[in-house]
Amino acid sequence: MTTAQPALPLHQRGSTVTTERRVLVHADRAALAGSVAARFLTKVIDLLDERSEVHIVLTGGSVGIEVLAAIADHPGRDQIDWGRVHAWWGDERWVPTGHADRNVQQAREALLDHVAIPAANIHAFPASDEGLDLEAAAGRYRDELLAAGEGAFPTFAITFLGVGPDGHIASLFPERDGPRATEADVIAVHDSPKPPPQRLTLTLPLINRSERIWLVLAGADKAAALGLALAGAAVADVPVGGVLGSKRTVFFIDEEASSEVPESLIAPTSYWTGAMDQAEWMAGED
Repeated sequence: MTTAQPALPLHQRGSTVTTERRVLVHADRAALAGSVAARFLTKVIDLLDERSEVHIVLTGGSVGIEVLAAIADHPGRDQIDWGRVHAWWGDERWVPTGHADRNVQQAREALLDHVAIPAANIHAFPASDEGLDLEAAAGRYRDELLAAGEGAFPTFAITFLGVGPDGHIASLFPERDGPRATEADVIAVHDSPKPPPQRLTLTLPLINRSERIWLVLAGADKAAALGLALAGAAVADVPVGGVLGSKRTVFFIDEEASSEVPESLIAPTSYWTGAMDQAEWMAGED
């Protein structure tokens, strides 16, 4: 539970956000990570009561890894049957196995090495030292996804995404070809503006196969991109604006990241305050 308070009384805030998107503001990064971790555990436990397994897409980035660490530290983490959880990634840097910059390496250290998830359920992107070129590596991950879905891409129950100051998500960067991809796929990136230039990423249509997309971002440097995305900026210019889960799209942010979000784009029912408990916020969640 966080102690964040809205800049205006809740009843004065607009409600133009659709039911598919919500903005949830927290006081600071620690409150943000703790809240998302608790929500994740609650949702996965509920999902495993309904289905045999769940597919989760993880992200890198400082806030994303803080969320994973908060899940590992949560006293309820072992209530999940991790043997029925499959972990995927939205993107990966083209560096060797075990490299500190690998998203999977960071996720292992923060969470996966601390829970009883089978090695076969950890679906890492190929690494640069596995004898494949970048295109072949994209093809291998595509094949692994299709095998998991028995010939079709699996439906992701929850996809975590970070957001860059430029509005990029996964390794889909503004003014590059990636955000313009129209097919669900895994693609190679050869010209990332951030090092390393070579990466692997899911396309937006594949990301948007997710039932729930949870975007986690903190800091004033993310505020402009968030404001533009929520205001309907072109996806080619602000890729995060193209993210939309089939059931829920939630922006989990801190106060600093909310500074340029128009008041009308934070719906009253979408703002977490200290007066709300988790059951109240989760009411109506799919």
